[in-house]
Amino acid sequence: MTSATSLFSPIEADLRLLTENLKQLVGARHPILYAAAEHLFGAGGKRLRPAIVLLLSRATMTTQEITVKHRRLAEITEMIHTASLVHDDVIDEAALRRGVPTVHSSFGNRIAVLAGDFLFAQSSWYLANLDNLAVVKLLSQVIMDLAEGEILQGLNRFDTSLSIEAYLEKSYYKTASLIANSSKAAGLLSGVSAEMADDLYHYGRHIGLAFQIVDDILDFTGSSDSLGKPAVSDLRSGNLTAPVLYALEEKPYLEALIEREFTQDEDLEQAISLVEASQGIKRSRELAAHHAQQAVQHLADVPSSESRQALIELADYVLSRIY
Repeated sequence: MTSATSLFSPIEADLRLLTENLKQLVGARHPILYAAAEHLFGAGGKRLRPAIVLLLSRATMTTQEITVKHRRLAEITEMIHTASLVHDDVIDEAALRRGVPTVHSSFGNRIAVLAGDFLFAQSSWYLANLDNLAVVKLLSQVIMDLAEGEILQGLNRFDTSLSIEAYLEKSYYKTASLIANSSKAAGLLSGVSAEMADDLYHYGRHIGLAFQIVDDILDFTGSSDSLGKPAVSDLRSGNLTAPVLYALEEKPYLEALIEREFTQDEDLEQAISLVEASQGIKRSRELAAHHAQQAVQHLADVPSSESRQALIELADYVLSRIY
């Protein structure tokens, strides 16, 4: 299995610089916010989103070095992602993220909400300073989409009538929009054609959806240690994902358990067993594979390079996490 580290070897130095810059961008003027940012940016993570931006920047700047604006776009992408995680953890009351205490469990809800707001505000300021209106519009849309995804998730808790299409729409807002729009933005900064920019958007969209579906499968098949958060936390909180939605088509009793919100003893354990006994996980794997394949097809016109190859292999890496 390819590791994320070896996959990102073409941009290893870029990612090191990104991590250093992120801490400096937040700045030391606010000691608690700086501590929160250092805590977040030092918490490991795969840096998947900025890595995609950097790989696409290099893949579309074949004869030149990537620009300061490409690097700043990658940093903005990680800041937006991190801000959304801070707020997600407050909403989900999550104690751990990537195996370390969340910002709100270390600093309290008030600081966590402000830290998330601060990162969103700072990312918007750095975004405006790119002086590229098309890129500003793309990333501003992402910030709206993240909020919309969170609202949709909140409104649809324990809703057994949720369709796979509605699940994919919410997954787009919460995960794929950032990857899709920052991928397109990287191309715009490289001066690619409108057609190529659209291809980069669709690469990001499909990779983002595959990534989210895989995460939702791992919620059932991964251990709490490997996930860095409690297993089946989505189901427990009423967030119905692909494995559950597919299982509902086969296991009518699952609907009753979900609709009473697992209020009786053994309800949750029974629900997990029903999902595991269904075709839900298998069908979710097929859905993730479909989106990963779609992503690769949108790289057909990108010039051949080490970075393009890494982007193709990324699709396999995303799927390899569930096998």
